[in-house]
Amino acid sequence: MYQLDVTLRRGQNLAARDRGGTSDPYVKFKLGGKEVFRSKTIHKNLNPVWEEKACILIDNPREPLYIKVFDYDFGLQDDFIGSAFLDLTSLELNRQTDVTLSLKDPHYPDHDLGSILLSVLLAPREEQREVFQTQSLRLSDLHRKSQLWRGIVSVTLIEGRELKAMDANGLSDPYVKFRLGHQKYKSKIVPKTLNPQWREQFDFHLYEERGGIIDITVWDKDAGKKDDFIGRCQVDLSTLSKEQTHKLEMPLEEGEGCLVLLVTLTASAAVTISDLSVNSLEDQKEREEILKRYSPMAMFHNMKDVGFLQVKVIRAEALMAADVTGKSDPFCVVELNNDRLLTHTVYKNLNPEWNKIFTFNIKDIHSVLEVTVYDEDRDRSADFLGKVAIPLLSIQNGEQKAYVLKNKQLTGPTKGVIYLEIDVIFNAVKASIRTLMPKEEKYIEEENRLSKQLLLRNFIRMKRCIMVLINAAYYISSCFDWDSPPRSLAAFLLFLFVVWNFELYMIPLALLLLLAWNYFLIVSGKDNRQHDTVVEDMLEDEEEEDDRDDKDSEKKGFMNRLYAIQEVCVSVQNILDEVASFGERIKNTFNWTVPFLSWLAIVALSVFTIILYFIPLRYIVLVWGINKFTKKLRSPYAIDNNELLDFLSRVPSDVQVVQYHELKQDPSHSPSKRKKNNPG
Repeated sequence: MYQLDVTLRRGQNLAARDRGGTSDPYVKFKLGGKEVFRSKTIHKNLNPVWEEKACILIDNPREPLYIKVFDYDFGLQDDFIGSAFLDLTSLELNRQTDVTLSLKDPHYPDHDLGSILLSVLLAPREEQREVFQTQSLRLSDLHRKSQLWRGIVSVTLIEGRELKAMDANGLSDPYVKFRLGHQKYKSKIVPKTLNPQWREQFDFHLYEERGGIIDITVWDKDAGKKDDFIGRCQVDLSTLSKEQTHKLEMPLEEGEGCLVLLVTLTASAAVTISDLSVNSLEDQKEREEILKRYSPMAMFHNMKDVGFLQVKVIRAEALMAADVTGKSDPFCVVELNNDRLLTHTVYKNLNPEWNKIFTFNIKDIHSVLEVTVYDEDRDRSADFLGKVAIPLLSIQNGEQKAYVLKNKQLTGPTKGVIYLEIDVIFNAVKASIRTLMPKEEKYIEEENRLSKQLLLRNFIRMKRCIMVLINAAYYISSCFDWDSPPRSLAAFLLFLFVVWNFELYMIPLALLLLLAWNYFLIVSGKDNRQHDTVVEDMLEDEEEEDDRDDKDSEKKGFMNRLYAIQEVCVSVQNILDEVASFGERIKNTFNWTVPFLSWLAIVALSVFTIILYFIPLRYIVLVWGINKFTKKLRSPYAIDNNELLDFLSRVPSDVQVVQYHELKQDPSHSPSKRKKNNPG
């Protein structure tokens, strides 16, 4: 084996990829299809200086080192600048060599994209093989699992003070971007203020090999043009003590004012990758420890640690061929909220076997496990092959299942199946309490874009919710008009009885009876509601439009000139989605779509009914008012939340019900069937 010591010096005359005529470049080194190094990002510079060192172990010196340069963009997809290969066989052993590599783009071979300067030293390393063997023994024999990150950085963005005015009205519309390594977070926009209040909380993973510095930039949102830069600052995590919350007032460089943050460093969560031979739940001692950690006796210990998830990614079959050779280079990404882990790549195979075990800490039992299969490509971003989304509450422990892969929108099947075995252990009391707290937002989300089909879908969904109210109003009106005398007489007698005997506790009691009635219908098999195919059809139409958009994206440059109008339309589209989702979530709570949440609603309504029955309303209002008025005094930096809205945010909308619906495997498309039908 060999050791390659690389010093990434600088870049020269790199290609501009941003609208301002500059780039935010960073560099990746890949060896054998695997990323072995990633540099820091140098902002707004076409001649960046890195001076970063990497030590890479080389098994086969005939395999070149692949170097890729990207322009960092705050979003899912960074822009490709160029790539180059370093031929290791051309290097003289034990001698430092300066190398200049010209960057190329395979799609535009004649373009001048700049160059990268390196210093490299290749030397033999005989003792390294023994180290690898020791590590392998430690993994398989002693059940030591590799820790993926060393800790969690919890950041609460509180407020900004006296920020720089960027708009003509003497104000700004500020938002904040955070970056730690490859992890990113973008805050909400607070309009027309120089002293914004955000009160947002999020977590970053802290990796041992990456620098512990959070880059923070503040921007002013402008419709129709590039956002204005307000200022920047950095948080050096190495200067902060662990297991303690630090209040930081960070003055902005290149600008005015400051940001107020709360930063807490905690020990690493139990998020690991291991081989199939290392199974925590099969080890009786480890299993008992995990069960004890989430037993009812531990319900008030570490409220954020709700449960334990173990995912076995076994294999996939009959995947889509993404390469011209009729094969694919598949790898698998397993995501739970903002925890994201990857398998290795299996090259040139449509039936890959990974045999990996992933473990996660569960912070919210209503989270959805997402497993996505990609095809690795050398010169561009990975190709999508298929995806499944599995709500944790729908998992059947210890059962190996074949999940049919779905398309990007999770609305219909694509080619192939993936075999998973999943176990979930959680504390029901912690999970119930966590349901009434703010939901963790994913900080890597696709940017909202204008879609005619999506706008129409959201309009139809909202129209269906409104029609329910209109039909209810027509029904009540028909009782007043005596269209059906028996019904009107029954309604009149019920009205007299309820009004004469009405007490406030009857409101939650009525909702409780409605939940109980729907539960009785489902249990007795008398629930004759049809499967909702309207939303499913709309989602399929939207998928077709997405495909057309991908093909015609180059023809739609005129949309940039309508940016401001598009932003307004996107806002309307999102408001329609929020209103429709709110109505659908209320309906799905009473329809027992998620039994755990419906039972939780029954418990809550029962408690409210008892409280309203025994305690006078004035005392309840008094306690509520005192709590609201003193909340900021008791906890100045508490994040505002509404327990009812937090509860409803966990109930899936009709669109999510379709996306999380498990597809049945078609036997005629299984590999074994094809072999029988085509013996030749």
